[in-house]
Amino acid sequence: MTREETQRYADLISRFSRARVVVAGDLIADEFLYGQVERVSREAPVLILKYDTTEVLPGGAGNAANNVVALGARVTVVGAVGRDDAGRRLLEAMPARANTRGVARVRGYVTPVKTRVLAGGVHSAKQQVVRIDRAGHVIAARQRAAVVRRVQDALAAALANADVVIVSDYGSGLYTPELIARAEAKAAGHGSRLRAGAKAAVDPAYVGRVPMILVDSRYGLAGFRGVTACTPNELEVEALLGVSIGDDPAALEKAGRALLRKLQSRAVLITRGSRGMALFEPGRPTDHIPIVGSDQIADVTGAGDTVIATFGLALASGATFGEAARLANHAGGLVVMKRGTATVSAAELLAATC
Repeated sequence: MTREETQRYADLISRFSRARVVVAGDLIADEFLYGQVERVSREAPVLILKYDTTEVLPGGAGNAANNVVALGARVTVVGAVGRDDAGRRLLEAMPARANTRGVARVRGYVTPVKTRVLAGGVHSAKQQVVRIDRAGHVIAARQRAAVVRRVQDALAAALANADVVIVSDYGSGLYTPELIARAEAKAAGHGSRLRAGAKAAVDPAYVGRVPMILVDSRYGLAGFRGVTACTPNELEVEALLGVSIGDDPAALEKAGRALLRKLQSRAVLITRGSRGMALFEPGRPTDHIPIVGSDQIADVTGAGDTVIATFGLALASGATFGEAARLANHAGGLVVMKRGTATVSAAELLAATC
């Protein structure tokens, strides 16, 4: 990396604290249950664990928001949780710099929880041995219209002062392209415009519109046409297009270009695990970005949230798509060296890139 590139990344990271970010998406409580291995049970061939402690961290869209804050920016969170213990603990776990007034607490809705049981010895690192998913109940039909309206209004209000919006769709069915479009239209009708700090990051055609929209969608990406960019992983791209990519560069190129056309986006960033990333932009050669830190992977939990949070922050700070992708690649490489639903700080990212 040249001195000029190093200084450029340092400048971009220094601007993170001025970015205004909105994260709209499915909020999940990530519960970590820790225990020490005592012995093998006589009842069944399973381990008996001596319970140590339980930790609850923001997962899903909450993890994306947590990463934005860790990188130095303020974030407004838009979403829904239940009026249950999991929803309460999730909101309590959100960082102080996260504005959660746009999170609706819905009576009768069960907050999704992912419980990971981690076990180990007294002097050894604890490893995940099982995960238990408790999916949130579908919002009752009589409540759904009201909840959608509350989320839509909260998102429209948040758009007025945002540089970038991260849509984190984990499949609840609440965050549809129609909801995003209606929120954009409502915000534009109230005079929402890009703030000066974000204008350098986008094509001139976007100036005067509501902020950049970045999407991370597990199952519904095909519907989000016209968004600024998206960050699917390779498996999601294969499922969406019905193709197999693997080690075939031609298949990757074809899939990336097909997705770019399908979504009519400014950029598509495909994350490929140990193979790094591939950035597709209209009229530009594909940018293949090798992975960093791959020999020290400890846990990939939530790495996609770290990638899109860094990608969005960098764009809001004036980065090109290529620069934003490289910063996101470094952040992803750092977070997989940590255990659990982890984050990366601006200082860590600065040290890794500069």
